[in-house]
Amino acid sequence: MTNSLLTNTSAMIALQNLRTVNKGLSMVQEQISTGKKVANAKDNAAIFAISTVMQSDVKGFEAISQSLNLGAASVGVARGAAEKITELLVDMKGLIVAAQEDNIDRTKIQTDIGQLREQIDGIVESAQFNGLNFLKGTDSTDFLASLDRDAAGNVTASAITVDAFSLETAAGAAVVGLDTTGSTGVNAAGDAAAALIADTNDFEIHVDTGATFTEGDVWELRIDGRKINYTVAAGADHDDVAAGLESAINAAGLSGITVALAGGGAADAEVIISNNTGGAVGFEVTVTDGTGGGLANLNTLSVTTSADAAAALVSIEGLIQEAVDASAEFGSAQKRVEIQNEFVTNLTDALKTGIGALTDADLEAASARLQSLQVQQQLGIQALSIANSSPNSILGLFQ
Repeated sequence: MTNSLLTNTSAMIALQNLRTVNKGLSMVQEQISTGKKVANAKDNAAIFAISTVMQSDVKGFEAISQSLNLGAASVGVARGAAEKITELLVDMKGLIVAAQEDNIDRTKIQTDIGQLREQIDGIVESAQFNGLNFLKGTDSTDFLASLDRDAAGNVTASAITVDAFSLETAAGAAVVGLDTTGSTGVNAAGDAAAALIADTNDFEIHVDTGATFTEGDVWELRIDGRKINYTVAAGADHDDVAAGLESAINAAGLSGITVALAGGGAADAEVIISNNTGGAVGFEVTVTDGTGGGLANLNTLSVTTSADAAAALVSIEGLIQEAVDASAEFGSAQKRVEIQNEFVTNLTDALKTGIGALTDADLEAASARLQSLQVQQQLGIQALSIANSSPNSILGLFQ
């Protein structure tokens, strides 16, 4: 090999190797200090892009978990309140049963019923969490439940919807519409009727041909506690109302309950509901403008007379069922929210694990690599030193 003063090939090779070793040593030291093998886009653009998107999803799911925690707490308050209201209605039923006796002070029982109603009002008013009360009104609330990303990278949000279930006792305005002579157990105002119907007997709803029917009016029918609603449509007449009630009853699919229509036209439209269940069944129908709460009938619950006490016994069953339905609705919603929250938590952990697999450094391997590169660096420095001293041998040629 020819020696040259201008070009030291050995030194150039040694320097190149040393640069490579120093570069590798710098990368390993960065991995050890940051704990990541892909800390920025320069390290690995594809992996950095994937991990960044996944990290953004993790932040989103962590926020979703907070939303679901809020939802579970809100629904839990409503469920607890509905269950307590159910207990109070059961206590009220005990008072009404006692009022069926003739030798009883019904005035005092009526006072106790009024106190329980006021307690229910207090529970409904206080059953809120952060201002959200599911026992008032009929609006629904959406709780953010998930972020769904498709293959194209488009993200859509999905939510769990929880419906309010009114247990307010505020009564809607009564609306006439029941014929006061033909309907079974009808009151004098023609806005409500209730009766306990024995097996093989009928409960008759006579829709008054002379009544005015307003869009939005609600005919609420309870059969053995099962609530069936019909809302009056625009332009409906007595025949339309009767047909709507028949359709709603058939849609409920109650075993042993059949319904037929009679009359109509110039006469009252008759909805004849037959009880073939094998036992007595409570029937109740009320007509309001639809603004009342789910327990509005508590306002008219009376045991001051024997007839009132008998009607109250029919009504209380429907009110208890209303509260039971609310408890079940909120219980199911709370369970669903908690299940989704558990899933989101597990999904977040899985995403974090996936991000770590893509970007985290293998510190055991990095430690071993560091030791190797440090040795190579020392050897590279020695090799460069030797290569740099080789031109000195040219001086011997001129001595």
